[in-house]
Amino acid sequence: MSIYLHDIPLPDAKEHLKAALESAGLWCVLGEEIIQLYENAYGRVLSQAIWAKVSSPNYNASAMDGFAVHAENTSGGSPSKPIILAVDSFAKYVDTGDPLPEDCNAVIPIENVESLDKDGMSAKDIRRPEKIRIRAAVTPWTHVRFLGEDIVASQLVLPAGQVLRPEDLGAIAASGHTKIKVSRKPRIAIIPTGTELVPLGGEIKPGNIFEYNSIVMAAQIKIWGGEVTRFPITPDDINLISRQVLKAASNHDLILLNAGSSAGEEDFSAKVVEKLGRLIVHGVAIKPGHPVIIGMIICDTRQVPIIGVPGYPISSELVCKIFVEPLIAKWLGCRPSELPRKHAQLTRKIVSPSGDDEFIQVTVGMVGEKILATPLSRGAGIISTLVRADGFIILSRGIQGVEAGQDVIVHSYRSQADLEFTILAIGSHDITLDLLAQFLSDRNRRLTSANVGSLGGLLALRRGEAHFAGSHLLDPNSGEYNIPYIHKYLPDVPVWVVGFVGREQGLLIEKKNPKGIAGLNDLIRPDIIYVNRQKGAGTRILFDYHLALMGIVPQSITGYKDEEYTHLGVAAAIASGRADCGLGIAAAAQALDLDFIPLFKERYDLIVPKVHAQSELLAPLFDLLRNINFQREVASLPGYDVEPMGNIIVEV
Repeated sequence: MSIYLHDIPLPDAKEHLKAALESAGLWCVLGEEIIQLYENAYGRVLSQAIWAKVSSPNYNASAMDGFAVHAENTSGGSPSKPIILAVDSFAKYVDTGDPLPEDCNAVIPIENVESLDKDGMSAKDIRRPEKIRIRAAVTPWTHVRFLGEDIVASQLVLPAGQVLRPEDLGAIAASGHTKIKVSRKPRIAIIPTGTELVPLGGEIKPGNIFEYNSIVMAAQIKIWGGEVTRFPITPDDINLISRQVLKAASNHDLILLNAGSSAGEEDFSAKVVEKLGRLIVHGVAIKPGHPVIIGMIICDTRQVPIIGVPGYPISSELVCKIFVEPLIAKWLGCRPSELPRKHAQLTRKIVSPSGDDEFIQVTVGMVGEKILATPLSRGAGIISTLVRADGFIILSRGIQGVEAGQDVIVHSYRSQADLEFTILAIGSHDITLDLLAQFLSDRNRRLTSANVGSLGGLLALRRGEAHFAGSHLLDPNSGEYNIPYIHKYLPDVPVWVVGFVGREQGLLIEKKNPKGIAGLNDLIRPDIIYVNRQKGAGTRILFDYHLALMGIVPQSITGYKDEEYTHLGVAAAIASGRADCGLGIAAAAQALDLDFIPLFKERYDLIVPKVHAQSELLAPLFDLLRNINFQREVASLPGYDVEPMGNIIVEV
């Protein structure tokens, strides 16, 4: 019988899955197998504890190259009253690891003895003298490794559930084992569905999407300890999908049906689960990942869990972390991994639906002693957000938002060392910042940037939230770039204004200019749709400045209120047909195969607080600005001039 549970809280969804698996006898380790210690044991999970068969070492051993002695025979030895011992009678040469002779209880390192021949002269062979002279007494058991010093026979070496590391393999071998019992890896099937999907390498047309979710999920599953089978793309046909699900159910422990799922007519995931078994959960109150489905497939006498994973990449990645990783850990008998948590200060206000647990990807950096978290795009279909993310924060149900400056807990993908070598840039977007990040990565620095516009960047510097800001703010009164705004918004923050690039701004238009756009005067035509930059962006200020010079009223431009946060966002809006033109840089036009009408030249500077400009963290950045290879790479992009790069224009 199907259970329709729509949009239930996340804890309830987990409990329903657990109850279904317990009922089917699947809330346990699935099985075990015996493997050779030297055959792919790394990363496997012990299903039974390891108890030592032998001690390690299994004898008293010398810990140094030297001479084994009985400590009492060295009593009274001193620099002024050395003691001479006959070799073989009262001292025996041993190498590191040799058994300690029965009548000895200490070792004198070879560098602490003087080797003598029979006449008391220095011996030629320091390792085979007839006598040795020592100038210090030794205490019993000096430089000796005792029997069982490392491992004692019968002691617990490793518990069941241990995920085996390289050092664990050494301990198992040292305790006398050659074979171990490990948990069987769960077998997981991924079935991507969708008529719009195209396999990698296939021909992509409008309406088509490359299928890559299964690649991401498969990699996750392997990291978590499972075995995975990626099925071929199945079109949106309930009978075809049902056949694939039954095929997968015959020899897999879990099925991930990757498709769009909703309450609509084409909710194939729910229909397939109802047809082949029972639907347990249909919709969970999480964002992204809302339309997840959980059910059980009946295959002969077996019950096989199935999870309908949403089609958007961020949703599918999150659903796998929430439901699949803990389930694999349960089946392996180990604890699921937990990301380290860090307290951070939020740099921008975020608003969240009150009824969902929302998972928000963030970039993270350290500015001074502060750890700062900047929210990334929250679109569920944006895979690049996952690439850029340094972690995520969770806004629990009932919390409708968090103010800028508030403390949040980041589940971090990054180590503390990563954060300490991260340069955080907030401000105006420019394509060359991506190039800068690439070059900095070779210099043990990581550049992460947030695009909030030039003015937003200055405000971030005022709040101490960035190491530098990219800015190209034109002052309409003086015609000067950036400096008047620095005086206004950063009056108490000493900064360096560092030249970066000169660049061309102009109109990005469709290829071959089908609407015959020639300049800003054409934007008031009723058939022209413009896409703008956000308020506070240097490009927006430049645009408004020239509109005022020409006497053009912004409200007369269709699309003036339609905003994008980057030059590439403007280019994408035009390439997709959403707009006819927008002001931006030539490199963005080239990137999306658009035409470009050059209009203005401007200066794009880096605004760097003095406290950071003179820091070790930013030293590679300043070296790079003077690097000829980097300058050549930037100059090769259309519309850029590197003449100002690296020059300190002014200290404010």
